[in-house]
Amino acid sequence: MHDRRSRITGALLVGGGAIAFSGKAVIIKLAYRHGVDAVTLLALRMLFSAPFFALLGWWASSRPGIAPVSSGDRRWVVALGLVGYYLASYFDFLGLQYVTAALERLLLFVHPTFVVIFSALLFGRRITGRDVFAIAISYAGIVFVFYNDLATQSGNVMLGSFWVLLSALFYAAYLIGSGRLVGRVGSLRFASYAGLVSSVAVVAHFLVTRDARLIAAQPMPVYGLSLLMAVASTVLPIVMTSEGIRRMGASHASIIGSVGPLATIFLGAIFLGEPVTGVQLAGAVLVLAGVLVISLARK
Repeated sequence: MHDRRSRITGALLVGGGAIAFSGKAVIIKLAYRHGVDAVTLLALRMLFSAPFFALLGWWASSRPGIAPVSSGDRRWVVALGLVGYYLASYFDFLGLQYVTAALERLLLFVHPTFVVIFSALLFGRRITGRDVFAIAISYAGIVFVFYNDLATQSGNVMLGSFWVLLSALFYAAYLIGSGRLVGRVGSLRFASYAGLVSSVAVVAHFLVTRDARLIAAQPMPVYGLSLLMAVASTVLPIVMTSEGIRRMGASHASIIGSVGPLATIFLGAIFLGEPVTGVQLAGAVLVLAGVLVISLARK
C-alpha cells in the first residue's frame, strides 16, 4: 500500500513539474509584451532564482552521509552549468522572440533524439531501427508544427526555430555530460550548483552587453513575471521532478512528463491567444510518440 501511494505521489510530482516547467515559455512571451529584451529578462530570472538554488544546494549538501564534491567534479559542474543552464537558456529566450510557445516546447522536447545521435557519434552507441523510426516520426511532427507556425504567425519563424533547436542541442550535450556526474553529486545538489553557475554567467553577460540600470527600469509586470518564472517554472519543477523520479523511476516519469508540451499548447491558447489547430495537435502527437519510443528504450 505504501509503495503504491509513493508511486502515485511520484506521478503527481512529475506531472505537476512538467506542467509547471511548460509554463516558462508562456511567461517569457507575456514578459516580452512589456518591451523587455531577452538578455535582461534572463538576468532577472536568474537573479530571482539564485537564492533558491543556494538554499537548495545548502540543504542537499547538509544531509547526513553526503560526501563533499571533488575538485574534478566541481570543474564539470561549472562546465555543464554553462552549457546546459546558461547557453541553452539564452538560445531558448532568443528563439521565443519569434516562435509560439507551443512550437518552442516541441522543438525542445526532441532533445532525446539528439542524445541518441551524439551518443552514436561520440561513444559508438549503436542506433537501432527503433531509434531511426522514433527520430523520423519526431521530426515529421516538428515539420507539421513548424509549417503550422509559418501559416499562422508573423515574424521570423525560421530564425526562432534555429535558436530553439540550438538550445535543444546544448541541452542534449548537458544531459550526456551530466549522466555519471549526477550519480556522484546527487541530482538536486547538481542542479542547484549548475543553476548558481548559470546565474553568475547570465549576470556577467548582462553587465557586459547591457546598461546595468535596465534591471531597475522595467515595468512592474516584468518583475512579477520574472519572479513567477523563477519560482514556478525553474526551481519548483526541478524539486518536483527530482522527487518524482526518486519515487517512481525514470521510465515511468518519461511517460508522465510528456504532458508538458501538450500543456504548453493549451496554456499558450489560454494566456497568449495562440491558435490550436488540428495540424498542430497531429504534429505534437508524432513528436511525443517518437520521444517516448526513444526515452523508454534507452538504459
